[in-house]
This record gives sequence, C-alpha cells and structure tokens, in this order.
Amino acid sequence: MGRGGRLAALAGAVLSLAGGAVGAESYRDTSVPMTVDDSLQIEPYLGRWYEIARFPVWFEEGCVGVTADYSARPDGRIDVLNTCREGALDGPVETASGVARVVAPGKLQVTFLPRFSWLPFLWGDYWVLDVTDDYTVAVIGAPDGGTGWILARSPQIPDEDFEAAADVLRRNGYDTARLFRVPQDKD
Repeated sequence: MGRGGRLAALAGAVLSLAGGAVGAESYRDTSVPMTVDDSLQIEPYLGRWYEIARFPVWFEEGCVGVTADYSARPDGRIDVLNTCREGALDGPVETASGVARVVAPGKLQVTFLPRFSWLPFLWGDYWVLDVTDDYTVAVIGAPDGGTGWILARSPQIPDEDFEAAADVLRRNGYDTARLFRVPQDKD
C-alpha cells in the first residue's frame, strides 16, 4: 500500500475508532453493560503485544503477524506503534503510530492523528476488559462494539487462555463466533 493508501486507511481507522464511522459494524450487544479491569496498571501493560484474535475491521483487512508496542511518554501519555504484515507473515510491513491517554481506570482512548489530538472526535475508545495477573493476556473492547481484540505477550497462547479471553468478550456482549484468529509466527 502506498503513502496515499496508508493515509486513507489511517484516517478511516481513526474515524472507526472514534465511533463516528457511518455504518460501522458492531460485534456486541450494546445493551449488555461493559466492564473493565479497573485495577489495570499502565507500567506493566507497556511493551509488545501480539494480536491473537480480532473482530474484523476494514483498516486491518489482510493484516497478519500484527503487533502493538506501547511505551510511556514524558507527558504521561502512551506512544502506540501498530505493525502488520500484509497478506502473509513474510509480507510487506505496514505501521501506524499513535498516542493513547488514560481517561479512567481500565479505560484508554487512542488517536492515530496526534497532531490533531485537540479534536475530541479523533479519539477512539480502547477499554481493557481484562488482563491476566501476570500481564500476559489482555482483552480489549469498545462500548460501541465496533472493535475488540485478544492480545498476548507471545505470538501463541494455549487454548485454555484463548477460551478464558473469549469468555470475557462473551460476558461483555460480544459475539465471539465472529472473532478472526490472527496468524502469527511460532515462538
């Protein structure tokens, strides 16, 4: 994807995250109250996460081997670097850089247009629904149900860890039959 394609995808991702995308698909029953891990500590959450599963979103279409890297900034916010391989684990690498902010315990917002972060509609919800005690598996969602992920510190997780994460999504109203398992390199 060329520079213009990346910018268009990035703009679309921001609008989708912000919940303002017209006709955006929801993967959850929004009448089910959403719960977050309000004991989330940011420092142990930082670092690399592998995308184990996601609900389909057009801005990640064709992405495999997806990772997200989070690092602390001096201003208290978090730098975000999302990386995907297009089409195959040895495919071309695409990245998107953004910034996140904590808005409440377990609730973050992310923008991929930080130069315009003063515009409130450019921030999308990124709620940590659950993270294991050892910070090795995390479940992410958004109140509108348009996005959701299972992340892990390693590219592969045991089936029981996957099922436990999927149970968190189900308890939060998500239709886990629509989850896409993301191909990742083996450890």
